[in-house]
Amino acid sequence: MRKCADIAALTLVLAFLPAAAGGSPYYLRLATLALVYMAWTVAFNLIFGHTKQLFLCLNALAGTAGYVAVVLAIQLKLSPWVTVPIGVAAAAGLGALFSYVSVLRGLGVIFLGIVTLAFSLIFHNLVLGLRQFTNGETGLVTRGLGFPLLERPVAGYYVFLAVLLAALLVYHLLMASKSGMAFRALSDDELTAELSGIDVTGYKVLAAAVGSAILGLTGALFAFYNGIVSPSVFSFVGVDIPVLIALLLGGMRTRLGPVLGAVAFALIEELVRPFGQLNVLVYGVLLIVLFTTFRQGLVPVLARASAAFRGTRAPAAASRPAREG
Repeated sequence: MRKCADIAALTLVLAFLPAAAGGSPYYLRLATLALVYMAWTVAFNLIFGHTKQLFLCLNALAGTAGYVAVVLAIQLKLSPWVTVPIGVAAAAGLGALFSYVSVLRGLGVIFLGIVTLAFSLIFHNLVLGLRQFTNGETGLVTRGLGFPLLERPVAGYYVFLAVLLAALLVYHLLMASKSGMAFRALSDDELTAELSGIDVTGYKVLAAAVGSAILGLTGALFAFYNGIVSPSVFSFVGVDIPVLIALLLGGMRTRLGPVLGAVAFALIEELVRPFGQLNVLVYGVLLIVLFTTFRQGLVPVLARASAAFRGTRAPAAASRPAREG
């Protein structure tokens, strides 16, 4: 139980956040968007943080699930309860395929990033080209397609809170199992891990599939929550860059790093909002600074500060005379 104390504390804080927002639709939507980015960052932490697979197509994976779920619901008159799992399976399959091909062809981090970035561009052009199904740049209205729970702001918030907690639980179970030891070995030295008998291909594909499934589930539900699904909703600038910044801010290979990073990014986004289109420039500068000077993130820094604080208090407590009686 103590190992999950941080998740329990996080759940308690986030559960009461709508009440703290005072019923404001604006702040409630901001909080819901923060949950979405938290879940996406948890998924990216599993894919990139632990197995060094630089997927620069997070928007395409989330968007694939979103478009598949919405288009099938509209064209075939199916319930979202049926189409969302299909979209999630499509995203997970694509992620596993990219991972398998990259290992099979010996693609490094940079080349995998280029390949997945190319897929992101292909996804965008497919959405625009298949106008008869996707309605092109205008997008598709998702209200009234059979998911009323996500059309209510407070209920939608708790749906995404449940998704985030499920993602964190999956992450915890993976890290606490044999897979976790393999992921740690892969993040330290892939060649050494392979020589020690670890199935590098299998564990990389597993991380990519699970992470892509989380991306897809969050993306599909967000498509119905947002009220409209369009290329701008699942753009590279709108998904990949914020998630990458959030992961670097919070700390890779940590459980709550993606959560803290997403909160920090949400605050930064509010500060740079007045800059309009120049906010992309701010994000670029921030990425450069994070990559060069702050690679460990907030969680490791806070952990070291906490340990140092406890270390300074312990000698002080030991030097005080014991009270009698």
